[in-house]
Amino acid sequence: MTFKKNIVIFLLFALSTMAAKAEPFRVGTLEAPRGERVSGFLPVPEGVDEGSTIPVTILHGANDGPVLALIAGTHGYEYPPITALQSLRDTIDPAVLHGTIIMVHIANMPSFLGRTIYYSPIDGQNLNRMYPGDAGGTVSQRTAHQITTLIIDQADYLIDLHAGDGNEALRPYVYMPVTGNAALDAKTKDLALAFGLDHIVIDKRPTDAPGPTRFTDQTALVRGIPAITTETGQSGSNDPYWVELAQAGVENVLRHLDMVPGDERVNTGVTWLGDYQVIASPQSGIFRPAIRDGYVVTEGALLGVLVDFFGDEITEIRAPFSGVVNYVISTPPVSEGEPVAMISKIRRH
Repeated sequence: MTFKKNIVIFLLFALSTMAAKAEPFRVGTLEAPRGERVSGFLPVPEGVDEGSTIPVTILHGANDGPVLALIAGTHGYEYPPITALQSLRDTIDPAVLHGTIIMVHIANMPSFLGRTIYYSPIDGQNLNRMYPGDAGGTVSQRTAHQITTLIIDQADYLIDLHAGDGNEALRPYVYMPVTGNAALDAKTKDLALAFGLDHIVIDKRPTDAPGPTRFTDQTALVRGIPAITTETGQSGSNDPYWVELAQAGVENVLRHLDMVPGDERVNTGVTWLGDYQVIASPQSGIFRPAIRDGYVVTEGALLGVLVDFFGDEITEIRAPFSGVVNYVISTPPVSEGEPVAMISKIRRH
């Protein structure tokens, strides 16, 4: 009797295990069976303003493994990551994939279709300041809510894929958050190194501050999910060089996480940066840069001149310290409080 009972228990366990492995992966109304790829739209319902949609692909591997969330198009004028995910969607085979990839192809559809930098043309908000979102808020808040609850909350790792916006000449780099949690920080560092860019900015924004998390990566980190933000492109360009940087970075992360076959490419030539500062324009006008992305500048070096709409000088803008120019505004108009440049100090790590 005991033997038969044990056999029954074993069979029930085996069947339950097989059923769990056969479970599809769901993101909202999208459902991907094991070993398959499914693409579709997540709705952002109408609310206090008009609604939107979020194009998403699920690659649900035939084999067990982690869930990696890849989010592109948070700013709609940042094209290379969007194009990179389209390519990766077709080149990654779910039949050999270990784990699951959730691709957000374009997080901010209103900005993408409206060709706007930073802000949604519907509510005037920056999506990457709206997290974790609000189901009853404006379209940017509702979008952030959908991405948080349907995607970030299911992830084991997250990469927020950016590029130089339509107004930013940018030298590629990675933001590597540091939280003070040793285990989480070690995984985040490994993720940053695996992405393969040669400049990594150590980002010490506090994750335990009261109030909304605001940023995509911070929203993942407070949930214990290793997360980085990458920058691969500039000035709204969709040149294949920038696209390939983003695609190669994701592919190496997949190898690092043992989600696809192949050896991880080791990143040995990193310049570590920290104590970064985004320098804002003191008033609206026209910015004439005196430097380029990637320049090394000394404290007090001229970054550019702000002139009024007649061309008369308002003020010179100078470097607050010696460091590397991560990006500089490359198109003339600037509004009060918006960036004109970002500079980081070179650090040992």
